[in-house]
Amino acid sequence: MIREAVILAGGLGTRLKSAVPDLPKCMAPVAGRPFIDYVIQELLDQKVSKIIFSLGYMHEVVLQHLNEKWPDLHYEYCIESSPLGTGGAIYLASEHVQEDHFVVVNGDTLFRVDLASMYGQHLNLQAFITLALKPMQHFDRYGSVILDESQTIISFKEKTFIADGLINGGTYIIQKSTFQQLQLPEVFSFEKDVLETHIENRMLKGFVSNEYFIDIGIPEDFLRASNDLKDYFKH
Repeated sequence: MIREAVILAGGLGTRLKSAVPDLPKCMAPVAGRPFIDYVIQELLDQKVSKIIFSLGYMHEVVLQHLNEKWPDLHYEYCIESSPLGTGGAIYLASEHVQEDHFVVVNGDTLFRVDLASMYGQHLNLQAFITLALKPMQHFDRYGSVILDESQTIISFKEKTFIADGLINGGTYIIQKSTFQQLQLPEVFSFEKDVLETHIENRMLKGFVSNEYFIDIGIPEDFLRASNDLKDYFKH
């Protein structure tokens, strides 16, 4: 079972400025709750017992919310004093991880992937990183991911219209020991400097899941989320 999770919650939400002018993206209100509440609850429902928050823009707003609304949550946090890129943010947060495998999710995305099954595949295939992949049809706002028959990622494709394909759902399981051995600068992109550079060694695996997925960084999905998630905390 995967017990530790990192939530990347330092985003500015530039594409949501019209709807959410003065909040970090993860704190955008959705059906009466900050969006990050749905991400936290999803992790807890899947038996994650410790969360590390990677914070940046307006971090004090997130910390105040956690203190007031999640008093019993077992969490730690780190704050980027200047932007570190997605890779630098994950690396900084990984210093708080105790076990050798941890999950990473985005604070502006909810992907209800079965983490226990994903972790089982991750271990069975001896992956360095496993990406949760969402099947999608008729899309052009995401890049696509190509898998072979052994669930190995063999290519990342740039954004273009795809009739039927897989997208990177932004949920990762990472082996900490291998990740921390990489020789990388303090500021780096997880996607460009880690994922794309590790295709050739075949240590990137994909876990395909057709579970619910929404990315509120896109304005129309932000509006859709309020309807989709209005009953989430009633389950």
